[in-house]
This record gives sequence, C-alpha cells and structure tokens, in this order.
Amino acid sequence: MKQQEETMLLRDADVEPTDRVLEDILGKDIYKVYKALIDIITAKYKLAYEWRFYKDGNAWLCKVSNKKKTVFWLSIWEKFIKTGFYFTEKTRVGINEIPIDNDIKNKFDDAIAIGKLFPLSLDIKKTDEVKDFEEIVKYKLKVL
Repeated sequence: MKQQEETMLLRDADVEPTDRVLEDILGKDIYKVYKALIDIITAKYKLAYEWRFYKDGNAWLCKVSNKKKTVFWLSIWEKFIKTGFYFTEKTRVGINEIPIDNDIKNKFDDAIAIGKLFPLSLDIKKTDEVKDFEEIVKYKLKVL
C-alpha cells in the first residue's frame, strides 16, 4: 500500500464525529467502509470504541479497546480511514503468519519502533480491504 499524502479531518473540537457528521465528510462509499469496521468491532468482537478530541494532535481520534487494553486507533482522512495498531518486539513476528496482503507485511517489517512499540497502519478506502483489517484485529486480540 502506498503512503497517502492526504489531509486528516475532524480537526474542530466543537464538532463531535456523530454518524451524520462522518457520513457528510466521508461521502457514502467511505462511510460504508467506516460502518463495516464499526460493525465488525462491535457485533463480531464486542469491542468498545470512543471518540475523543486530543489537543496534542488537534484532532478527533477513535480509541478501540477490549476491556482496558487498546486494540487500535482510528482516524478519519480526506479519502480514507486510517487504523493504527501497535505491537511489541515479541508480538510483531506473528504478523508474518497471518493471512494479510504481503504489502502490509513488508511495510510493517520496515516499521521503526516508537519507544518499544512497532506501528502497523492501514489506509482503508474500500470494503474489500476490510478483510486484512479484521485479520489484524483477530491477531491483536490473541496477543493482548
């Protein structure tokens, strides 16, 4: 997957990212992708999600968690949805064993640690890219 040079949205602290707001800024196609992601995390995996405005990044981010452990972060961009997962040195090796696109694995192999964590991000534009996202969620839940 090619790195996107796009604009992050949801920068106004006073505009909460409700479904109506998200549909308006994402458009119908990418909003369907967002709804598919939310359906997977809530209905299938029973994960909680919460939108919050973070002053340090000056944007709304969605934190998805399993009990008190963070599974991933979600942000809204101009033409896609970005999800960010973080793995330790010990858990990062398992990414190569799960059935996801090789481009994702290669990009992750080159990831530079942030402290002791290795970031894996996906820029999701279409519903057919959701399958890789779900495989990573399953793996992350296994290693939490």
